[in-house]
Amino acid sequence: QVQVEESGGGLVQAGGSLKLSCVTSGRLQRINRMAWYRQQAPGQQRELLARIENDGSTYYPDSATGRFAISRDDADNTVYLQMNDLTTEDTGDYYCKANVLAGWKTGNYWGRGTQVTVLA
Repeated sequence: QVQVEESGGGLVQAGGSLKLSCVTSGRLQRINRMAWYRQQAPGQQRELLARIENDGSTYYPDSATGRFAISRDDADNTVYLQMNDLTTEDTGDYYCKANVLAGWKTGNYWGRGTQVTVLA
């Protein structure tokens, strides 16, 4: 079984920074793509913030370019999201998704999320 767990959320003043972490663990052969998503309100669709492949290449949608940076540490099966110059619109629940080869099958695994609140 594969587990994904986010951490690092909390309260931050507008203009501040936060660094989120996500650890993937369990019985797996390989972690492929890892990505961060945000859900700003219950019922809203999760939006992609950043994605990183196992070769280190990254992708950011236009809405996240410049303020967010994704990185990974394969030794610890961890992916990070550095967020800078935060605004109140960045408030929401942040989720990590790992695309994993486990049991010789590839699948997507989500964490339970970590909450970020940006204060005006």
